[in-house]
Amino acid sequence: MFKNILLTLFMALFFCWSPSTVRAQLEPMEIENDDLNLGGNDIFNDFKEDYEDTKVLEDENFYQYARFYNVALTIGHTMFDGNRGSAYVNEPPTFGLSLNYFINFQTSMGIGWAYSQHHFFIDQAVNGYNPDPPGAIAVRCLRFFINYRHYLDTSNLGTAITYANPYLSLSMEYWYVTNRFIDQSQLENEKGGGFGFGYGGGLEFPIKLRDTYLGVEFLIHSINFHDKYTQKYRPIVTGSGFGYQNLAGLGYTTKISYIFGW
Repeated sequence: MFKNILLTLFMALFFCWSPSTVRAQLEPMEIENDDLNLGGNDIFNDFKEDYEDTKVLEDENFYQYARFYNVALTIGHTMFDGNRGSAYVNEPPTFGLSLNYFINFQTSMGIGWAYSQHHFFIDQAVNGYNPDPPGAIAVRCLRFFINYRHYLDTSNLGTAITYANPYLSLSMEYWYVTNRFIDQSQLENEKGGGFGFGYGGGLEFPIKLRDTYLGVEFLIHSINFHDKYTQKYRPIVTGSGFGYQNLAGLGYTTKISYIFGW
């Protein structure tokens, strides 16, 4: 009886795993593998080769046609809003110098500095100067920055826009501010710094491709000045009289640059 059972199991296994049966089970897998091959080539290898060819072409175009570095000499105007803008009288121009390195056609990183002058006049007693007002105060702002620029893809836009090389800019800034008391020489200069961010955009018009450009840029500055919330210049009686509750306010810079590229 036991031998008959073993014989039956052996015959069943033989027919289930015969070459024809195995072939029938493998055929769907072969069809699925064939689906991943077009013309005898693996589609994943084709994609990899196309991607590598595209990258090589982009690199060749970049090294042949792109700028690698920019040096910009800038002149412009810096102003403020809020209480700082109400207090300050601006003294243009703003001067600057920057260096940019191009990572690819659409991305560059840079460093630079800019310098602007302002002044304000406190001719009445205020909270920090009572009873003698400080008079004229000269303000000198020196800022250092690291910036990131993204040049917009204008390949599908008009010639005029492409020619202008539009970009968006984001910068991390450090402002060092000096207040000098012109009418009260016995008072020590007030000095302090503050970190902030600048964001905006600009255009670069080529004078000679890859060599010289004329740039125009507009930036908004959000700065944590050391005297942003100072109480020295607020009115003696809160809510009435001459003075400024604080010196909060955003900064704005418009500048024109002469750019050397190579």
